[in-house]
Amino acid sequence: MDNCIFCKIVSGEVPAYKIYEDDDYLAFLDIFPTTEGYTLVIPKKHYRWVWDDPSIGKYFEVCQKIAKHFQKVTGKESVYSMILGEEVPHAHVRMIPDQDDVFIKEMARFIIELRDKNIIHKLEDDEASSVLSKYKLD
Repeated sequence: MDNCIFCKIVSGEVPAYKIYEDDDYLAFLDIFPTTEGYTLVIPKKHYRWVWDDPSIGKYFEVCQKIAKHFQKVTGKESVYSMILGEEVPHAHVRMIPDQDDVFIKEMARFIIELRDKNIIHKLEDDEASSVLSKYKLD
């Protein structure tokens, strides 16, 4: 893709701080990290969504390898991941090694704030039934 920043990173047109690379995947430091070591893992081939990658199993093996490495480097068990896909339209997994539980504390604070503003709420039986009728796989 001509305008894709991640494709430009793969081609070398845009520099990146690479932490892992193989024939199919690349992992590099996020340039706006919320915590030290915040990494993006992408397929070298352009896919819009993570689940569009026909080798998704290999993709997650790479993510697992990075997570295990982060655990070893930080001495912490917590490595968080997120798949959002809205900011850059190229499949990517965010890998976040937790430093002093900063990330999880911020996420917990954010969730409490959403709950306090009634943006999120406890799922009750009647709502669950409605949601299940729409989303449950047969």
